[in-house]
Amino acid sequence: MSPASTNKSAPPLSLYHLLDPEVLANPYPLYKRLRTESPVQWDPYLHAWVVTRYADVVTVLHQFSANRTPTPEHFAAMGLSELAPIAQLMTRQMLFMDAPAHTRLRGLASMAFTPARVEVLRSHIRDILDNLMQPLLRAGRMDVINDLAAPLPGIVTAEMLGVPTADCEQLKAWSADFAEVLGNFQHNPDRASRTLKCVEEMSDYFRSAIRCMKTEPREGLINSFMIAEIDGDRLTEDEIIANCIVTMVGGQETTTNLIGNGFLSLLRNPDQLQRLKEDPTLIPSAVEELLRYESPSQHTARICPQDTELGGKQIRQGQAVIAVMGAGNRDPEKFPDPDRLDLGRTDNRHLAFGWASHFCFGAALARIEGQLTFEALVARTSNLMLEPGPLVWRENLGLRGLTSLPVTFNAELSPISVAPQIERPESGCPFHRSA
Repeated sequence: MSPASTNKSAPPLSLYHLLDPEVLANPYPLYKRLRTESPVQWDPYLHAWVVTRYADVVTVLHQFSANRTPTPEHFAAMGLSELAPIAQLMTRQMLFMDAPAHTRLRGLASMAFTPARVEVLRSHIRDILDNLMQPLLRAGRMDVINDLAAPLPGIVTAEMLGVPTADCEQLKAWSADFAEVLGNFQHNPDRASRTLKCVEEMSDYFRSAIRCMKTEPREGLINSFMIAEIDGDRLTEDEIIANCIVTMVGGQETTTNLIGNGFLSLLRNPDQLQRLKEDPTLIPSAVEELLRYESPSQHTARICPQDTELGGKQIRQGQAVIAVMGAGNRDPEKFPDPDRLDLGRTDNRHLAFGWASHFCFGAALARIEGQLTFEALVARTSNLMLEPGPLVWRENLGLRGLTSLPVTFNAELSPISVAPQIERPESGCPFHRSA
């Protein structure tokens, strides 16, 4: 007999409990219950199957369809025709496509993010990080999220796109707004006007950037999309805009959350922070473990392509399936003692970046940004402490991250190099020199 059947006061088992701030702050007991009691479960509140075991999550990510976003016609049928601009944008994004359309767009985008090409950026990203950290180190305190974890990927993403880094704060604000659409289960009518405004402003911004590129070409992903040709086929302007937006959001949200969640995990596990200080060669392994332990992306949805049996349950063609990567990353069948942070963990093939054809093509860049940030943390600070006060998690059920993380520390200033101020992509970024 399951625990749920013996405890009449136990709440119904559902991912909707993530709407409770206390559960959102620590979703892992809920994930454990799902994984243990009902690893493949029909959730009547979400009208979707919820999958939580590692092996089953891999199956869903590998075999099920990503073509899941409602079309403008679907919104109209639900009486939500005012949301058509959001649907028009999302149906053009590679995130919501299957092959061959997905292959076409991803192939173009991935060329800018190959591990070898991204590795060239390592010293340049270190310079950006130095510029950000110098005033923070002198102050002896920082808000990890707003002073470091958000600005760093904001600047890097702007450069990769080929737009002025002076715009990175606006890009981050749009990214956070649009991420609410990507990370939450249901339409929130209270946010509809804000989301529509965000989509309109982002579209206008990238449309203007495309016009500028035609007269003043600048290396970056926008230009790559514009000049790309596959079997005589070119991307439309609307396709370029849609996929610049999804690249911008992915490039910022994942890395911001990796850095913020990672800092918090180390603060909560001081033995592992000390271990990292004593052995900085663990940094690459540490980043993978921090990704597993507090995954920036917690879940994603797919559509069942044909009647399928999974975990002893029959899933019908066309039904929605939510693959909970955050639960799979704590599955004891894959990761021994999964609730323990172990920066030296081996065989750590986590799900934080997805799987198969939709594996995050910006993973190499996010890893480098994470590695350099944690390298700076262990080399340049000591007595790192969380300031008193409550931790507030963003109201984004799928993209897990904090609104702020204020810390104090003692600083070591001497290792900081003085890097040139970076204002525009043509200021010397190796990406643009080697493109």
